[in-house]
Amino acid sequence: MEEKIIHITGKVKFTITLDPGVWIFDDRRIDLNTYFDVETKEKDEIEEYTKAASKHWDREIMEGAVVPPTLKSEKRFEKVKVMTGTFGIPFHPFLKNAEPEDDASEIIIECVDQEVKVPIAEAESIIIGFSKDGKPLNEDGPAYIFYKDGSNKNEPIKHVREFKII
Repeated sequence: MEEKIIHITGKVKFTITLDPGVWIFDDRRIDLNTYFDVETKEKDEIEEYTKAASKHWDREIMEGAVVPPTLKSEKRFEKVKVMTGTFGIPFHPFLKNAEPEDDASEIIIECVDQEVKVPIAEAESIIIGFSKDGKPLNEDGPAYIFYKDGSNKNEPIKHVREFKII
């Protein structure tokens, strides 16, 4: 049976073990069907919150309060989305938790048939794909690597086994 666990090792304070099978429950998951199509911008969180709150209050003053959809329908929608979606998760939080040493400069992404070197600064923005059409990546997984700019969205790095910090 093929190993479904991925490790972060090398010049780190903490060796991290990643299990892509549990990320479907993680709130940080990204829908890869739409992620590369939408232009991502760095947002000012306070400005975004202020605009959203202002819009909400304006609507309530003009239209009155709107009853939100039922929790049951939201859960059903989320369940269908999870069972049919293609998802990834940002690599940055895992790299941060591993605490790379100060002199670490690159990450080697070890795969079954290749090794890919990526500078740490660039690696912080990669996305780890973990499901396709609602199913785990059993055939050529357990994970795919996508660059945040989408340059390899059609040909991701496959068969990922380990991230080695050098």
